[in-house]
Amino acid sequence: MSLVSAERLSLAYGGQTVLSQVDLTLDPGEIVTIVGPNGSGKTSLLRALIGAVAPSAGQVRRRPGLKIGYVPQRLHIDPTLPMTVARFLRLAGRVSRAQVHRALETAGVPGLSERQMSGLSGGQFQRVLLARALIETPDLLILDEATQGLDQPGSAAFYRQIEAVRAETGTAVLMVSHELHVVMSASDRVVCLNGHVCCEGTPAVVASAPEYRALFGPGTGGALALYRHDHDHHHHPDHPHDHGHEHGHGHGHDHAQDGQHRQNRNEAAE
Repeated sequence: MSLVSAERLSLAYGGQTVLSQVDLTLDPGEIVTIVGPNGSGKTSLLRALIGAVAPSAGQVRRRPGLKIGYVPQRLHIDPTLPMTVARFLRLAGRVSRAQVHRALETAGVPGLSERQMSGLSGGQFQRVLLARALIETPDLLILDEATQGLDQPGSAAFYRQIEAVRAETGTAVLMVSHELHVVMSASDRVVCLNGHVCCEGTPAVVASAPEYRALFGPGTGGALALYRHDHDHHHHPDHPHDHGHEHGHGHGHDHAQDGQHRQNRNEAAE
């Protein structure tokens, strides 16, 4: 049974239609990414799926007892407030020290429990938000632009951690992102949204779809290829997961894309 599904979902605010006739299913253990331009209804769709807003038409079905972990775009914490990471994670309720340790370990930051929240880097802060979402061992992990503000290497590292979380825990992942160059490679399936579902499928299928290129331009396939090539160098080449990354667009990038990628990294580092 699907964890959550939308059937002919439509959503309107103040008489203005935001989503129209959206069909979407999310199965146990899969990573699905929703991409789309600003104003395309991505966050509205997430809110409808978790039950925060009611559809104008159609319906959302959630598996009974479904546990959802949520990683927001950003969370402001008063920097003058003394609060350790462990204390922050315990704000969720009755959480044991073992749960805190396990969640931080799964999020890839096992040594942070006694650090002050105000002293964390941007990447560490997002990992702690990920740990908070994992505390209750969710069936579904939802990330809404969770790497906003991180540079490209930081974003890539975060999404590799998401892949590791899925592999370790079996949780399904639903992500919303603008960061096509890093996020699509982590996905089993990509849904391209612009008020309605323009196209969906594997990253390679979506990256070459005319509807996708009309929204994001022809260069996005090269950016995806470059990330796949780059990603493959971080792991052992015999790993079957990495081997899959090398196919499809793996040889489609050119030196101009390489130069642009290096330039982007240099700018991000400044």
